[in-house]
Amino acid sequence: PGAQVVLSRQYGSEGRFTFTSHTPGEHQICLHSNSTRMALFAGGKLRVHLDIQVGEHTNNYPEIAANDKLTELQLRARQLLDQVEQIQKEQNYQRYREERFRMTSESTNQRVLWWSIAQTIILILTGIWQMRHLKSFFEAKKLV
Repeated sequence: PGAQVVLSRQYGSEGRFTFTSHTPGEHQICLHSNSTRMALFAGGKLRVHLDIQVGEHTNNYPEIAANDKLTELQLRARQLLDQVEQIQKEQNYQRYREERFRMTSESTNQRVLWWSIAQTIILILTGIWQMRHLKSFFEAKKLV
């Protein structure tokens, strides 16, 4: 499948964003500067700081507890549920990767089989050609 843009934003000198992916797989972060190349070559600096966090630990649990008025026990239960959900997502992602790896392995094995068959046919045809060529060569020299 082609690339799908999950989030596209413009920021000033600083910016912050979060997003939740609902599909497993590789995600790419593309950054573009609107400053000209001459400004960069003339001594201007472009500094990028990425702080990437994934999983349930990105949730701000004290803030969630304050907003939802949760007790300590309810907060711990919510953290555990988030961890279980994260484990389940990781397992689904590993299943997805295993399936792709298996498909790649089967495809590679099939190609190797066909390449071996093609090599065998070429070898047999070359042997037949050589025997005929040598036979006609010896007949021409009247050795046979």
